[in-house]
Amino acid sequence: MSGELFLSSTESVCPECLRTISAVRLERGDEIVLSKECPEHGSFEAVIWRGSPSFEGWGEGGTGREGDHAITEPISPPHPFTLSPPLSCPRACGLCPDHRQHTCTALIEVTQRCNLSCPYCFADGGNSRADDPGMDAIAASFEQLLQAGGPYNVQMSGGEPTLRDDLPEIIAMGRSMGFDFIQVNTNGLRVAGDPAYARELKDAGAASLFLQFDGLRDSTYVRLRGRPLSKEKQLAVENCAGHGLGVVLVPTLVPGVNVDQIGDIIRFGLERLPGVRGVHFQPVSYFGRYPAPPGYEGRITLPEVLRAIEAQTEGMINPDYFKPPGCENAYCSLHGNFVLLENGELRALTRRATDQPCCKPGPVQAGDVQARSFVSRFWAHPSTETCACCTEPATLSLGGWDMFIDRARTHSFSISAMVFQDAWNLDLERLKQCCIHVVHPDGRIIPFCAYNLTDSRGSFMHRARGSRGA
Repeated sequence: MSGELFLSSTESVCPECLRTISAVRLERGDEIVLSKECPEHGSFEAVIWRGSPSFEGWGEGGTGREGDHAITEPISPPHPFTLSPPLSCPRACGLCPDHRQHTCTALIEVTQRCNLSCPYCFADGGNSRADDPGMDAIAASFEQLLQAGGPYNVQMSGGEPTLRDDLPEIIAMGRSMGFDFIQVNTNGLRVAGDPAYARELKDAGAASLFLQFDGLRDSTYVRLRGRPLSKEKQLAVENCAGHGLGVVLVPTLVPGVNVDQIGDIIRFGLERLPGVRGVHFQPVSYFGRYPAPPGYEGRITLPEVLRAIEAQTEGMINPDYFKPPGCENAYCSLHGNFVLLENGELRALTRRATDQPCCKPGPVQAGDVQARSFVSRFWAHPSTETCACCTEPATLSLGGWDMFIDRARTHSFSISAMVFQDAWNLDLERLKQCCIHVVHPDGRIIPFCAYNLTDSRGSFMHRARGSRGA
């Protein structure tokens, strides 16, 4: 095609049969496209990058790609559970010795039940007939993480984990086994309806809620969650704040539905500091349950999220305040750390271009440790710890460094985004650097995007049930 530039080769999967196939990254104007062809099912393409900052430039700021674009040496899991994979990646997960990053956050699914039937759900929650795992099985998952090299940061997930009345006991058990940061991945409905439940989770040792929060309009929730929920979402935030339980707002971004609310969601969070610790945007991925396979306009890429943040905050938040990850692949995510000053100014703690030594990309071996530390500091309710990395004391006008540190302890705020991969845009180089892992019921530890990977008909590769609605 005229104007098309070949960038590099990788591997992916066929959306129809999930077999591993070759793929290439192509540049077309200001877009980067992943293109691939299955010998049985034909050609497929997915847009993976649109506009500035440039694809190449962004990769140079993080862990980057392998091959001729690698800038750090990969590191294998300390104790892989799949030693001799009989099948190619991503089918032979466990983790295996070919994986290139340790675990940062591990998900333990404590139920497949759910009190919503969301049109978009990576876990296809509520459609499994499986019984909830018992306490012994959950304890075994914690033990497996310890054997894998933990303790790691943990998310209690599902389904909807708050449907388990013994969730506080599960959290307390994990804390007693040495897991210091345990977060609850929830739609927030139980917390909204029972203010005391937030206190139960807090007292059990939960650090924060990872709260499904798609916007401020009921029409958004009708489209994405099947019913109006804006009141319940805001009640959940208020109830957590009242009991000292931190909240991270987690919007699933779907073009044509809620992308125009990015700025409003950020402002909502900032207005509710210190209870709300940040916003973690998740551009929609097409696995699990979704209304239809993705079209060209069905994607929003990381640079589009950055530009929307800048535009919808009227320039208050500059794209240069965000950095690629130091843990997972550079094209998986971005993050920016901020402090809200008493005069209302939002002061950035991170910049992509800086001379500060602490802000330069470090070795990938240290990335998982840094990522775990970041999450535990910025996503928990304010404590005596804080991170002032990348802040220049000489530029502050707070009347002194001590005053800034005090403010940072209570009013730090993170904004991040992570693009998960589905069968259309899956890049195995990215997948092999994944540090967000799920503990499978059989004891294997599997990258999040592989664990939730489904073909075009909704059949899972790794989850126990075979297809949507099964």
